[in-house]
Amino acid sequence: MFRYFQAWRRRRILQRFPLEDTLWQYALAHLPLLQGLSAAELTRLRQWVTLFLHEKRLNGAGGLTLTAQMRVIIATQACLPILNLDLDYYAGWVEVIVYPVEFEPEYDVTDEYGIVHHTRRTLSGEAWLGGPVVLSWLDAENLHTPPGHNVVIHEFAHKLDMLNGSANGYPPLHADMQRETWSSVFQNAFDAIRQQIDAGIDLPINTYAAETPGEFFAVLSEAFFETPQAVKLHYPDVYTQLCSYYRQDPAQRRQ
Repeated sequence: MFRYFQAWRRRRILQRFPLEDTLWQYALAHLPLLQGLSAAELTRLRQWVTLFLHEKRLNGAGGLTLTAQMRVIIATQACLPILNLDLDYYAGWVEVIVYPVEFEPEYDVTDEYGIVHHTRRTLSGEAWLGGPVVLSWLDAENLHTPPGHNVVIHEFAHKLDMLNGSANGYPPLHADMQRETWSSVFQNAFDAIRQQIDAGIDLPINTYAAETPGEFFAVLSEAFFETPQAVKLHYPDVYTQLCSYYRQDPAQRRQ
């Protein structure tokens, strides 16, 4: 019964609150990572974006006023990972907070001696367990970021990872996937890049991937959509697992 009502509700939203064509064309023109998507995939993505914008609150912070164009740019990147999944993967929270540039949240960190230190970190994005996604618009706009980087996909990959708890690199897998295979493939690749960094070897991905298994999954996810050929070439086993998880093959559609 719930699924029937949900499908009815979504159809009603799509009929009553369609995404303006000018906004959709704006997103297509400004997001090169959408290249290669079929007409059917673009139609489905547009529907997810419409529903996303209806269900989530996108709020500016730090003096930023979000325009309709800015909202659709963020929503389109956020919905690309769930293109062949479902908007339910983003259930349980409602807000995206957007600062104009990088922001500095405050943290209390307890060291090994039990002493609490009050500190700040400069971030371009952050995802809270059960809470909002926080983004820097300068980075989310994705006009001046290096190849393979995408802060929106990175933070929303964390949200997918958090579906079964903290972001640890092990999101809930589909029934046709083997958790042992996923764990082995990702652990081996994670260990390898740490060894390469220690050896002074340049990486084809953001070195932030070596921070934690959770960051490794998020960094590889953004590269999977932004520079899929590089991920497939250098991390073929990881690429295969990401294809199975996201149910997409970006390298194939970029050919």
